[in-house]
Amino acid sequence: MMFNDNQFNRFLIAGGIAAVVNFISRIFFGQWVGFSCSIVLAYLFGMLTAFLLTRAFVFKKTTRSLGGAALGFTLINILAILQTWLITVFLAQLGLPWIGVISHAEEIGHAVGIMIPVLTSYLGHKHFSFREETGG
Repeated sequence: MMFNDNQFNRFLIAGGIAAVVNFISRIFFGQWVGFSCSIVLAYLFGMLTAFLLTRAFVFKKTTRSLGGAALGFTLINILAILQTWLITVFLAQLGLPWIGVISHAEEIGHAVGIMIPVLTSYLGHKHFSFREETGG
């Protein structure tokens, strides 16, 4: 089964908490480093939060070792951080200003950038990072 509604809902909640950590920490880091760098640092904080919550509450039946799950999680999130960074920078610096949105363009772009990889990340983590080995 591709989607277990309870599992997907728990994934959304864990991801939502991680997204809040990501978003707030980007603003925090932005006080000391540039915008682009702050996106990456914030993503790493959000990723650690997501890994801990996802392993503990979403994919509880995983048979993968902690190291194996962490490696899979990291690989999936390398793709997701590229999505997040590209979308955020594009929207903040080109897309939103092009349609006349100047005020809070960085915040809006970052919020959209965080939301985009939700489905691809869920599927990647379900079938790779935290997969359940079946006998047979």
